[in-house]
Amino acid sequence: KKFGSQGKKTAVVSTINGDANVPFYKELANQGLSAEDIPVVAFSVGEEELSGFDTGPLVGHLAAWNYFMSADAEVNDAFIDKWLAYIGDAKRVTNDPMEATYIGFNMWVKAVEKAKTTKVDKVHDALIGISVPNLTGGMATMLPNHHLTKPVLIGEIQENGQFDIVWQTEAAVPGDAWTDFLPESAKLEADWQNPKIMCGNYNTETKKCSGQNY
Repeated sequence: KKFGSQGKKTAVVSTINGDANVPFYKELANQGLSAEDIPVVAFSVGEEELSGFDTGPLVGHLAAWNYFMSADAEVNDAFIDKWLAYIGDAKRVTNDPMEATYIGFNMWVKAVEKAKTTKVDKVHDALIGISVPNLTGGMATMLPNHHLTKPVLIGEIQENGQFDIVWQTEAAVPGDAWTDFLPESAKLEADWQNPKIMCGNYNTETKKCSGQNY
């Protein structure tokens, strides 16, 4: 409240996880802090979390994910229909972690077909460059750093527990294994295709992968 009382346009970036979100948002409402005053942008609040409590006081707060159930895409509509038919409960929701699993399994299948084996090392090598549909209408591609290309979406919480997508990237964003904004991370690279590196934490200064003594 003190932070917001300064009269500046501001927001709170929340990294609170799981069930801990419930008392946090309840206390925001108890203190009279609405999304109009100080919007909260969360990285770990999705449809499944919202289904567990009254979303009335949360309307207008934001979340950043790679997928929302409200995504307007035929592939998403088909996925939701199959999920609801399987679970037998029309009130159940989908969420970003479900899409990640959907993508991951389909990538594994394609990699196995490409490698013609389920042996881990062979599948590991075959994964790089594999592309499969995501649930927002685009494609997810496995990069040499073992991260995917994914769109970034920002959704606004609605009274029904769904998200209205208010912003999204124009195209899928290549996942970066290490941030350039921290000095210790900026000098690290991940590359499982370059024979000179072949690890997820190659130090460009020491010319070694972390944990190597040679």
